[in-house]
Amino acid sequence: MSLTAAGSVSAQPTDHGRTRAAPPTPTPTAAPPPPAQPAAPDPNAPPPYEPQLMRLAELLGALHHLRTVCEDADAGLWRDRMADLIEAESPSADRRDRLAGAFNASFRTWARSYRTCTPAARTASRMFLAEASKIASDVKARYGP
Repeated sequence: MSLTAAGSVSAQPTDHGRTRAAPPTPTPTAAPPPPAQPAAPDPNAPPPYEPQLMRLAELLGALHHLRTVCEDADAGLWRDRMADLIEAESPSADRRDRLAGAFNASFRTWARSYRTCTPAARTASRMFLAEASKIASDVKARYGP
């Protein structure tokens, strides 16, 4: 656009003695890199539900002690459930040690607190049964059998 002598605007470009530069031509660019491939999962990495399993191991250890001290009929069941859990997970040696360690530490903690069966021990046992059941069903529902 240019301004004419009459003060109007003209759509015709004027040269004013200058040569116009050609518009820049696009330079060829390299093709964008392919999307990054997701890294292969680490076979030794713990599963996403590891925190729940660790808590379940703690609960099983507590239940093993509390149900034994209260002489409940299912007292021996909780150690067996822990063994079943470890077998089902087929964990690495390190992970197996962590799961068993959580079970054992919880067992020892509750053994120091309750040497005999008390109403509080029975209440804790009922609460732990409910929590363990919820964790087991939540993990199964979310991650499968």
